[in-house]
Amino acid sequence: MKRDFASDIRAKQAFLVGASSLALIIAAPVWAQTATGSTASEQTDPAQSDSDQGDTETQTAKDGVATTTTTTGDDIVVTGFRQSLESAVAEKRLSNQVVESVTAEDIGKLPDASIAESIARLPGLTSQRVSGRSNQISIRGFSPDFSTTLLNGREQTSTGDNRAVEYDQYPSEVVNQVLVYKTANAALIGQGLSGTVDLRTIRPLEYGKSVVSIGARGTYADIGKLNAGSDDKGYRVNATYVDQFFNDTLGVSFAAAYLHEPYQIQEFNSWGYAQTDDGNDVIGGSKSYVTSTVLKRLGLQGTVEWRPTPQLTMTVDGFYSDFNDDQIKRGIELPLGYGANGTSLLTADTVENGLVTSGTFNNVEGVVRNDSFQRKAKLYSFGYNTKWEGDNGWTAQADLSYSRTDREEIVLESYSGTGYGAGNGATDDIGFTTGSTGTVFTHNLDYSDPNQIFLTDSLGWGGDTEQAGYYNDREITDEISQYRLEVEKETFGSPISKVRFGMNYTKRTKQLTPTQYFLVLASGANEETLPEQYQLSPTSITYLGLGPILSYDPRDLLDGGVYSLVANNSNDVIASGYRVREDVMTTYLQGDIDQMIGAARLTGNVGVQAVFTEQKSSGLIYNGSEFNPITRGTDYVDVLPSLNLSLRLPTDWVFRLAVARQMQRPRLDDMRVANGYGYNTQEMILTGGGGNPYLRPIRSNSADFTVEKYFGNTGYLAIQTFYKDLKSFVYNQEVSYDFSGYPLPTGISEDDLVSRIGRNTIPINGDGGKIYGAELAGTLQFGELVGALDGFGATGGLSYTKTKIRPDPDSDPEDIPGYSKWVANGTIFFEKWGLNVRGSVRYRSSFVGELSGFGAQRVRRRARDETIVDAQIGYDFKTGPFQNVSLFLQGQNLTDEPFVTINGTNDMEVIDYQSYGRRFLAGASVRF
Repeated sequence: MKRDFASDIRAKQAFLVGASSLALIIAAPVWAQTATGSTASEQTDPAQSDSDQGDTETQTAKDGVATTTTTTGDDIVVTGFRQSLESAVAEKRLSNQVVESVTAEDIGKLPDASIAESIARLPGLTSQRVSGRSNQISIRGFSPDFSTTLLNGREQTSTGDNRAVEYDQYPSEVVNQVLVYKTANAALIGQGLSGTVDLRTIRPLEYGKSVVSIGARGTYADIGKLNAGSDDKGYRVNATYVDQFFNDTLGVSFAAAYLHEPYQIQEFNSWGYAQTDDGNDVIGGSKSYVTSTVLKRLGLQGTVEWRPTPQLTMTVDGFYSDFNDDQIKRGIELPLGYGANGTSLLTADTVENGLVTSGTFNNVEGVVRNDSFQRKAKLYSFGYNTKWEGDNGWTAQADLSYSRTDREEIVLESYSGTGYGAGNGATDDIGFTTGSTGTVFTHNLDYSDPNQIFLTDSLGWGGDTEQAGYYNDREITDEISQYRLEVEKETFGSPISKVRFGMNYTKRTKQLTPTQYFLVLASGANEETLPEQYQLSPTSITYLGLGPILSYDPRDLLDGGVYSLVANNSNDVIASGYRVREDVMTTYLQGDIDQMIGAARLTGNVGVQAVFTEQKSSGLIYNGSEFNPITRGTDYVDVLPSLNLSLRLPTDWVFRLAVARQMQRPRLDDMRVANGYGYNTQEMILTGGGGNPYLRPIRSNSADFTVEKYFGNTGYLAIQTFYKDLKSFVYNQEVSYDFSGYPLPTGISEDDLVSRIGRNTIPINGDGGKIYGAELAGTLQFGELVGALDGFGATGGLSYTKTKIRPDPDSDPEDIPGYSKWVANGTIFFEKWGLNVRGSVRYRSSFVGELSGFGAQRVRRRARDETIVDAQIGYDFKTGPFQNVSLFLQGQNLTDEPFVTINGTNDMEVIDYQSYGRRFLAGASVRF
């Protein structure tokens, strides 16, 4: 309770700082919550949103960004960040759903490394950092697996193991707008339980003018070059072209972005915390690295739009991303409290609150690690839309799309030490001091001496295999095909102004193929001196107190024939693979509401989806002696009604109510059929564990209520509340299981079984729980209040979420992955005379995060709260020889905020402490 109170205070402080502190330039690229192109109500193809226009303003496209005009016909002349904020206000005001949005200030002008950096600053949203960058989004306290991502309204494949999209794949420079829907409607296909993120690209005919934009920027990581051959400087370039031909009946747009950037990480990692004979905790071991990453990404996007008649529009979209994340990790693994000698050779010097904070472990055999991690992923996405808008109020459209991701992930571990096998070779006396930033050590051995540190299995991890390392190759293929038809009719009456009916068929197939090997020395020896030609400059890990270590690239040793591969065909490796197919038919009927109630106007929509799902999983089952192929699955129907109402008063107050039945499909790896089982001799039944191809979705009855006050088109304040009653959840539990049809283990007959009903530890559907919360959000331009403050403004939000969900049916409610009780962000800006300065702070309280564990598997750990501070200053030339040139300087993570996870709830027992340093970007863009 004490720590929660402190987190609450820090959350409030973070919001106040974000909402008031950049008069001092502590700022960042908080990219405007905005909308581009035509209004959502005017866009009915799958790439567009669903809103209605208000009475007092309309929107038109101006330089590709939505510009708001009053009913008097006078243009509001604002540009850049202020313009994007005004567009955000208009988008939120006009929408019939609870929606947040973010857009480029100008074409190609979103300089974040990924869209996730921008989205994470929207009210109620946050992100988790991986390797120092944001790549996944949590909405309203749910993990990324509870939301879905669309590209121009179409479902997208993922580079991850499950459904959650990793936003590293999408260059911010080729995405023009992002809409985040927090509530459901019947016409929104592929919606998530916590929210739906829709990435938008430029529509060239709506953009309405010819433009070429080119941008470039350099990047510097101030933490330095941590590994031999690594770099602390990088760059990115982008270009966009938009034009219209044949009297504006044919439009084309193309965008390209290339990124080559380094990321450097100093990380401490603990095995956990062992217990001494005195009942105190002590560090169990350390596996700490310096990590150097090079991220390369090529993103290409193109759209061709043809309107041969005013009624008919045909659009073709294409997106391609080629992504390469290349890491080298070097460090020392130290078995301490969990080592062979346990705590028997521990001398404890100081103990604080049940934790040994300093002491010495004697006779420690350390393992020098030189590991590599490489992820290569290619994403292809194509879409075709034909839309007919008749003169009699009828509209019809057909939409076809295809998305595919091919990913290969290779983890190569390499070990070296003073001798082969535990108890051989020189040992070390390791002193340690444990604190809130992890543990630092003292040592005696020189871990950089190639005459003392050999390539070997120094602790005998391979058993009978003389394992000098490990090789894990994971290949994932993910495909989605989607076909949609929709018919819409304007009724020209009240209260139902429009009716639409549609059908959508989606086929998704995702497959994981794991291949794993032991790395052995090709010479047949159990230890070998590192050949001189592979020796690199020693890597310093003095931040841990461990000095320099022997360094090499394990990929070079494998390619050079120093290592050879021995296949690991154990059943847990093979059974971890899966192939899942989903066939989903969705039909929907929706009516749009538009009704005057006195001087107020009621808008919204009411509708229902009927979702027919057939799911199958194929894989291998291991019966104790051999593998057998198997396919299992199920089908089910969901009926999902939804209602969105917005009461709009003449005084610029808007009251919204949304209720819906929602669902979220389970994780794909939980749906795998792969299973390992055997014969239980005592009970004479079969028992085992694996996935569950019969798993059903997580379902929720959801409600939202919001109150919003608008100040013309320049600002707003809003209170947004939500409540989700989860009728089911997914747990991992041992349950009674029917093994009928499964091959019996060798030597076991039906007579040996009491019954084919055995026990299996699998994911199951169980009772759910409740999650609810409130969000404060707002945008204010101070010049509207005090003329002397023209150009100054603030935008931000504060969110509180409470969960009462049991991760296990027999446990008390606790935090689910991705859940933070408090999330806050704030930005203060000044923009005038071409000068733009803005400062941002982003805070999230403690949460359960997902990290990459052994063999690239995901592990969950409790993360500390964190506050990220960024800054940007720029200048846009409006006249003269440099007209249309923009310059900027940006600083990210200016306070060098680490990412920290802890053991349970003990803040002193640190598991991960990762420091990324600060990042600085300088660049320019020009448009013609």
